[in-house]
Amino acid sequence: MDGENSGEVNGRATNAVLIAGPTASGKSALALSLAERTGGIVINTDSMQVYRDLRIITARPTPEEEVRVPHRLYGHVDAGVNCSAGMWVADAGTALAEARAQNRLSIFVGGSGLYFKALTRGLSAVPPIPPQVRDDVRARLERDGAEALHAVLGRCDPAAAQRLKPRDRVRIARALEVIEATGRSLTDWHRDGLPPLLPPRCVKAVFLAPDRDALYARIDARFGAMLTAGALEEVAALAQRRLDPLLPAMKAHGVPALIRHLRGEISLAEAAEIGRADTRHYAKRQFTWFRHQLPEFAWVRPEEARKVLDTSEL
Repeated sequence: MDGENSGEVNGRATNAVLIAGPTASGKSALALSLAERTGGIVINTDSMQVYRDLRIITARPTPEEEVRVPHRLYGHVDAGVNCSAGMWVADAGTALAEARAQNRLSIFVGGSGLYFKALTRGLSAVPPIPPQVRDDVRARLERDGAEALHAVLGRCDPAAAQRLKPRDRVRIARALEVIEATGRSLTDWHRDGLPPLLPPRCVKAVFLAPDRDALYARIDARFGAMLTAGALEEVAALAQRRLDPLLPAMKAHGVPALIRHLRGEISLAEAAEIGRADTRHYAKRQFTWFRHQLPEFAWVRPEEARKVLDTSEL
């Protein structure tokens, strides 16, 4: 690639560094350190940290960390918005262009595999779904249930229905709203995708892979620290908005359980344990997803990552 398209930082051709890994693996600290050493820009690649309503419960960088180096795409979306991968890619393209214009290294960091996959492999070009179609599908989902809509999907998009479990509310609703709005299935749209912003050959990509037991212990401790820092109050403010429970922000790890506690359904201790368990299970899924979906990422132990990302190689 030529210098204009590849971006040159400190006289060396580079596009970006991608730092992925399970939750609580130390990604943000590594990205901050790398940005300080290179003059880079940290770009959020986590689907929950985009929401401004959820700083504490999603472990976003602190305000103090954000002023140390430029941070982009953190807390820039209202919790009432369903920030799709397509929306994020468009925002990421803007952040990437800004970094290149300033001759800075782009450092994408987060745990959302779909965002990284969209970044390096492209994304289906599904057009925006009209709000009335989306609202109608969600109303039917609440009224009739996921299995009934799965049956409807089976009649109009058998391939999608076969792939999805009958109780997978979110994916069933998505598949149905796409085919009802466009007349084409998601599979068809996937064949005519948008090109990747960063082809894999143009990046240095790592996946932080800590010891599982140590990671789970850190997840448990961090959830308690979040509560001490005000996570419950943060979730209470979100609950007062009475948003659609199907919105992504309403399903962030810990949020549903803490809302149940606020309603008097369970104790705070029970809510915290549910939040911890959900986060541990998510971390396990992250390991599996990246191993199978993005094998080009180099797996490294967190304590070895800085050496792997030696700036002399960027």
